[in-house]
Amino acid sequence: MGIVTVATTPQSDLHDLDTSAAQVESAQVEAAARTSSAHVESAAPHVESAARVEEEDGEEEDGDDAVRREADTGESSRASRHWWDRNADEYQDEHGEFLGDDRFTWCPEGLDEADAHLLGEVGGKDILEIGSGAAQCSRWLAARGARPVALDISYRQLQHSRRIDLGRGATPVPVVQADAAVLPFADASFDLACSAYGAVPFSADTAALMREVRRVLRPGGRWVFSVTHPIRWAFPDEPGVEGLTAMSSYFDRTPYVEQDEQGHATYVEHHRTLGDRVRELVGAGFRLVDLVEPEWPAALEQEWGGWSPLRGRLIPGTAIFVAERG
Repeated sequence: MGIVTVATTPQSDLHDLDTSAAQVESAQVEAAARTSSAHVESAAPHVESAARVEEEDGEEEDGDDAVRREADTGESSRASRHWWDRNADEYQDEHGEFLGDDRFTWCPEGLDEADAHLLGEVGGKDILEIGSGAAQCSRWLAARGARPVALDISYRQLQHSRRIDLGRGATPVPVVQADAAVLPFADASFDLACSAYGAVPFSADTAALMREVRRVLRPGGRWVFSVTHPIRWAFPDEPGVEGLTAMSSYFDRTPYVEQDEQGHATYVEHHRTLGDRVRELVGAGFRLVDLVEPEWPAALEQEWGGWSPLRGRLIPGTAIFVAERG
């Protein structure tokens, strides 16, 4: 078996990458029948579109309108799956050097788990990576004795995971295509869960997502995830001086949506305040251990979308939530 897909909708033609050598540990997906439709939000830090509030009534390069409007769970999930299938190749090509094949970085500021130790000891642990992309973080975890499972909405992103594994001649990381809000795993399946800019920003019902993560964690299990710092939603997503003036309300939780001529969402991102996130975690039965706001390193000159040295040295770009299951 290659990529385990928990879904009822057919996959689009993705000019298939070779996945014949990939082996997935099917025992990790024993509860797949819990969901009739599972499509997960994406992977490896996606920061291209976060808080692009300056484009509310503008046009995207592909002709889609950028607006602020409501988008429910189904529309958000479909948009994320199709967007990442279409853009995975370009994403991995553009950011592959920064992400590496087996680097665990939490954010564009370059904070690596090797230095941050936010997950604690990982050796011998069962770990779920949510919104894994090409599973770079899972590969780092496996090299340190963990037993990771990488889960993502995009079949194409997971094919890139297989491409990397085959190119390295390494044991493939177990991968699953499924929805983070309806995880296809039995209760108490994992010791740790993590997500580096995956799933959470693209989910319409993150309170449900937090409850699902808690369900699959064992007692005391840690859940660590990074997202665009909520304050960035008040600012235009521009790396220069134009990105330093607040233009929208921080408290406006209306989703950012790119839509086609028929009004169908092609990309959706959801905003929550810091307080919203804390309440979601506590409401799901977690205890907040830490909230990390990485500072921009003095030596880092690389830009990534709206992330830049100019903005990064003045306002936070990333929030990392560290929580433990009660």
